[in-house]
Amino acid sequence: MAKANVKEQIVTTSLNLLHSKGFNATSVQDITDAAGVPKGSFYNHFSSKEALGLEVLQRYTDGVADMAAVLKERSLAPRARVQQYFERMIAGNAANDFNFGCMLGNFSTELSNQIPAMRSAMREAFSLSTGALAAVIAEGQQDGSIRADAPAEELAGFVTDAWQGAVLRAKAEQSRAPLERFVRVVLGRILP
Repeated sequence: MAKANVKEQIVTTSLNLLHSKGFNATSVQDITDAAGVPKGSFYNHFSSKEALGLEVLQRYTDGVADMAAVLKERSLAPRARVQQYFERMIAGNAANDFNFGCMLGNFSTELSNQIPAMRSAMREAFSLSTGALAAVIAEGQQDGSIRADAPAEELAGFVTDAWQGAVLRAKAEQSRAPLERFVRVVLGRILP
């Protein structure tokens, strides 16, 4: 039982550190110091920092998936689901005063060329989130509430890409304005 708690403490601490400081700027010593565990405990649970990074990335994407659950909420119209999803995402970014950005975006710029397993995990995470968004867009296209002049997958890919850019800018400006602009344009012009 104690080992699971140590592992959980390392993962939870690492989620915050790797998201806020970045993967390369965070050492194993930083992680164990912040978690309050001996450095040897790290290696009892993880073969490498990369292995920890993959677990942390999975934990992060699970959290994003929790926010994306609204996309499957059939009691809401498709456009309302998209709007609520991005409102939740904005709130998630606001929770850290727009300082952290998106871990997927951060890791993509930092690690895509360094760690192939991480690149694969990020590709899969982007694919899953884009797919969930595409399903809602397709539903809206079928009921006429979302434009149907482009394939749902294409629109979802563009919206996902644009979101990443808006998050990057919100991080640089430490402001919610780029994210609010994103939602206005996406709902008002891209998915009207």
